[in-house]
Amino acid sequence: MKPLLTYRFARIAFHIFYGMAKSALLFPWLDTAGRNKRIRRWSTQLLAICGVQVELPAGSVPVLEHAMVVANHVSWLDIFVINAVHPCRFVAKAEIRAWPLLGWLAGRAGTIFISRGSKRDLRLIFQGLVDKLQAGERVAFFPEGTTGAQGGILPFHANLFEAAIDAQVPVQPMAVAYVNSAGRLHHAVDFIGDMSFGQSMVAILSSPPITARLTCLAPIATAGAHRRDLAAATQALVAAALPVEAV
Repeated sequence: MKPLLTYRFARIAFHIFYGMAKSALLFPWLDTAGRNKRIRRWSTQLLAICGVQVELPAGSVPVLEHAMVVANHVSWLDIFVINAVHPCRFVAKAEIRAWPLLGWLAGRAGTIFISRGSKRDLRLIFQGLVDKLQAGERVAFFPEGTTGAQGGILPFHANLFEAAIDAQVPVQPMAVAYVNSAGRLHHAVDFIGDMSFGQSMVAILSSPPITARLTCLAPIATAGAHRRDLAAATQALVAAALPVEAV
């Protein structure tokens, strides 16, 4: 491994252990605002170590404090990109819990893990989401259900949109894209196929600087809506806000 790459891995490891210590010792004594402040700062610092800068492009709108946030899914970086600007309680696939160190940290930050194909999990988590939304928390999830290569978008699954309807809160879409210095899609970030977490880390840390464009879109009212219509409308808005691959 190249010396610079080794150094950056060491910095990430130190930052993660630092975050673990803070979340274990400090988080139990903090309110939501205090935790969110530290999650925002820690996420921003992690991205900087990875060579990622977050940009809110023209067209972004203010994000509601009380909403269900929905975004496309490109990489494990997505959670930290969103948390660096608008901390949320995330719903994520159970596999993330097994990620070295970051999985533990995600859990301490309030991530809700869901197992694929588990109807029991889905029912319990659905009710938990409704309760958290009704309690005034901002909850986020990736309705594609998995990561997809940039330049396209996978179908949005509608199930969890029902939680926003039941909790009577709006859905706020976000579009996440990663570009290089020329403004073209930065495919070193793509986390697809059989790529491991370690391989993804090497690809990102070995690449030129990355700009994460987070476009926050206008919220969608959920009163009287159907979950499938919400999913379709959200997918269309997110797809329209994503950059098109240059030919």
